[in-house]
Amino acid sequence: MEDDLLPISCHCWLKHIPKPKMQVCVLGDQVHLDQAKELGLPCMSADDLKKLNKDKKLVKKLAKKYNAFLASESLIKQIPRLLGPGLNKAGKFPTMVTHQDKLTEKVDEIKATIKFQMKKVLCLSVAIGHIDHSPDDLVQNIYIAMNFLVSLLKKHWQNVKSLHIKSTMGKVQRLY
Repeated sequence: MEDDLLPISCHCWLKHIPKPKMQVCVLGDQVHLDQAKELGLPCMSADDLKKLNKDKKLVKKLAKKYNAFLASESLIKQIPRLLGPGLNKAGKFPTMVTHQDKLTEKVDEIKATIKFQMKKVLCLSVAIGHIDHSPDDLVQNIYIAMNFLVSLLKKHWQNVKSLHIKSTMGKVQRLY
């Protein structure tokens, strides 16, 4: 991967959700707030965001509390004005959700998304599955992630020396 040292930052959607306990907060208008409360999702209105008063510490605390954010179409343009650059700096700028979208599907899509970020280091660490997955589910997620990652490289498989997978407590397994 020597000639592919350019920064890579891409999103890949997996078939099976690798992080089911991921916390997603809905920043929305009244319709989305009602839907979020019905589903038991944490949510905040524009008034709640105004109370943060662009306080860097409070915005940083909000960004740390949740893994991702969803924002209503009407509210997403106001977020930089309400919160400042804090969410963007944390890499957690909200994903837009419209009234036609189902909130549960959008949350599942965010939970099933993994982000490949490669700067100058040739090692990547990405969650691909969890303990509740069956071996077949894990294999599907591994194939999807592996092929997506290789498709980002200039010479594809010719540029890959080796691929390994590691579980939290287990030994490293060589895939390629």
